[in-house]
Amino acid sequence: MATESSPVIQQVGRSPDVTNADVCNDMYHPDLESAATSLLRDRYGRSLQFRDLYSDSKAIIIFVRNFLCYTCKEYVEDLAKIPKSYLQAADVRLIVIGQSSYLHIQHFCDVTGYSHEIYVDTNRDIYCKLGMKKGESSGASAGSPHVKSNIITGSIKSIWRAMESPAFDFQGDPAQQGGAVIVGPGNRVHFLHRDTNRYDHVPIGSLLYYAGVQTVHFGAKSQILEV
Repeated sequence: MATESSPVIQQVGRSPDVTNADVCNDMYHPDLESAATSLLRDRYGRSLQFRDLYSDSKAIIIFVRNFLCYTCKEYVEDLAKIPKSYLQAADVRLIVIGQSSYLHIQHFCDVTGYSHEIYVDTNRDIYCKLGMKKGESSGASAGSPHVKSNIITGSIKSIWRAMESPAFDFQGDPAQQGGAVIVGPGNRVHFLHRDTNRYDHVPIGSLLYYAGVQTVHFGAKSQILEV
């Protein structure tokens, strides 16, 4: 269970010379403007523009690889543990975006326990405009603290979930990587990270810290924020 904790702030994982995580200090970002009118769909198939997510308040937006990816599932399971009261106190929205059909959203929420906002960018238009990567690189990640399964058990679980899902498909391009952005209100990017592989998630504690949200502690180890 996620609990309140005093985080340990430590440099981990990425060298400043090669990092793709940009703490932007309220900087205007042209890529965000280009993606602003791109359409998303909610679990009911209703459409909205990307900018609707952050026009009036700050938002933590997580782009996941695909809904069958076991590392994404386990990461979102931890996102689900963030109390809504913490987000409300900071006036911050927490949003997950996938790249499948909207028909897969409810099943993904059921298996992860995720009850915050979630949408899909089926055509990967926003992924493309924000520069999210395709393919995997092994050189820029120390691994995700939120992934519990190894590649064998994780892959087996992914196949099983595909068989149980409403439609047997990849639920997105398996080569597409995700990322994270903290944005708003308006066209202001506070933080941007593009994943280089399936394990290259930003620690959730770091995202909460950068967004000004009370941090939570996942598991028994001391909480580490990547800075």
